[in-house]
Amino acid sequence: MNIINILQQSGGIGTMAKELGVSESVAEAGTAALLPAILGGFKKTTQAQPGGLDGLGGLLVQLGGGGLLDSVLGTEPTPVAKGNDVLGQIFGSKEVSRTVAAGAEQQTGISSDLLKKMLPMVAMMVAGYMAKQAGDSAGNGGGLGGLIGGLLGGGKASAGGLGSLLDLNGDGNPLDDIIGMAGKLAR
Repeated sequence: MNIINILQQSGGIGTMAKELGVSESVAEAGTAALLPAILGGFKKTTQAQPGGLDGLGGLLVQLGGGGLLDSVLGTEPTPVAKGNDVLGQIFGSKEVSRTVAAGAEQQTGISSDLLKKMLPMVAMMVAGYMAKQAGDSAGNGGGLGGLIGGLLGGGKASAGGLGSLLDLNGDGNPLDDIIGMAGKLAR
């Protein structure tokens, strides 16, 4: 099952759509456009962690663990500061987040202002889901590694066309290409 289906079934996309005052189809299209960069960011973060996947698991707990997903699904407004913390960890700068939103706007026609509001919420849903799955599967050997591999399609961005569009150099990680685009836009 792909991550979009998981986020729909959890109610995350519907909750986000209501909170932002948009249709579920707009929320789904925005999520699909943002996911390759978010998943790529998690992959890059995993590779940079001293403990690899264990380090990422610890980082997810530090950021709020499964409670991140619960925060989006709750009845209260989503505390997007937590999502911005997640984005800071996986992207490193607000400039990368802006570039991700601008790229998603070009693909979807959804305004980058709306996509910037969606980005921390989608990051919270993904991080919260990964933390819950890591907790559920701790000790069975698969754990976070199997989850990230599955979400990323064995190293390739699993959002299909969007992931491969963002992954300009075909290395399986669209984030480095997005960061490169950010550098070009800043000049």
